[in-house]
Amino acid sequence: MVRWADIPPPLQENFTRRAFQPFERTAWVEPPRLADARIAVITTAAIHRADDRPFGGHEGDYRIIPGDVSYADLAMTHSSVNFDRSAYQQDVNVCFPLEHLQTLVDSGEIGSVSNWHYSFMGSTAPERMEPAAKEVCKQLRDDDVDLVLLIPV
Repeated sequence: MVRWADIPPPLQENFTRRAFQPFERTAWVEPPRLADARIAVITTAAIHRADDRPFGGHEGDYRIIPGDVSYADLAMTHSSVNFDRSAYQQDVNVCFPLEHLQTLVDSGEIGSVSNWHYSFMGSTAPERMEPAAKEVCKQLRDDDVDLVLLIPV
C-alpha cells in the first residue's frame, strides 16, 4: 500500500480536488437481517475474467464477474502505478472475497451470494463511472441484491 507521503504532490492535489462532497440528504432503508441478505461484491481493483477485455486507460466502464468464477480464471489489469498488487497476487480474496462470502453463507451468517459481481478501474474520475454505476445498480436490483460489499482500492 502506498503511503500518502510517498505520493507525488501533483497526485496528492488531484486526490484532494476529487474528494467527494457530502450528500445533501441521506436516504435510509431498513436492511434485512444479515442472515437473510443477498450480497454482491463491487471492487475497484480492475479484476475481470481472463477472457474479458482488459481494463484500459480510465474508461469508467465495468466488468461482470459470475459468482461461480474460479479464481484461476481471473486477471487484474489495474493501470495505477500507485496500486500495490502483491496482496492480490498472494490472495485474490483481498480484492474480491467470494470465498469468504461463501463461507459466511455456509455458516448461516449471511443469506446468499449474488450470481453476479462487478469490477471497475478505481483510478478513474467518478463522473466517468456514473453511467456504468447506474447500469450496475439496475442489475443489482434485478438480481435481488440487498447489500453490496464495496472493495475500494
